[in-house]
Amino acid sequence: MITVRRFECNMLAENTYVVSDDTREAVIIDCGALFDEERLAIVNYIRSNNLKPLHLLATHGHFDHNFGNDTIFQTFGLKPEVPVPDEALMDMKHQVEQMLGIGYNREVPPIGRLLTENDVITFGTHELTILSTPGHTPGSVTYYCEAENIAFTGDTLFCMSIGRTDFEGGSWTDMQHSLKRLGALPAHTKVYSGHGELTTIGDELRNNIYMRR
Repeated sequence: MITVRRFECNMLAENTYVVSDDTREAVIIDCGALFDEERLAIVNYIRSNNLKPLHLLATHGHFDHNFGNDTIFQTFGLKPEVPVPDEALMDMKHQVEQMLGIGYNREVPPIGRLLTENDVITFGTHELTILSTPGHTPGSVTYYCEAENIAFTGDTLFCMSIGRTDFEGGSWTDMQHSLKRLGALPAHTKVYSGHGELTTIGDELRNNIYMRR
């Protein structure tokens, strides 16, 4: 059985997930923790539950999903694993200055692994398969656990909405293809997105106008 713990982080209310199973092995998905209390909350949760994080995963390279990577690297020795097309976005200092107009002086950890379609992330007795779902960024991916019917969709699919495609590298055409791909998952699949609340593929197919186009 998988346990998913959500932490809402930074000024953009980004969702960071710590995902573990009965073996206590875990993965961290999209560590957007910016403020000290957010970083501490994630570290304390991992330590207090005796979890062993094995992977630090990014659904895409935007800064709000990667602010906390340095803390995870310094505390647990994990380097971020990033989709190949988003490798260049992991230059956090440039991205923050460009998109927010402010300086960013924290050290950015090196990339540990570049991920591609159908790569498999293992922890405990579970697997996450990487589904390429570009549109928000060129490299956006979904981490899908078929055994538990859960999907971590980053900023591709939200509860009753979708991610923006007007940022540099975004593509409305790619987004449409990605939404169709996600819509083909089982209807009871739980969707843990990069912002907002938990939903399911079935609910989105019924109620999300972007999924019905």
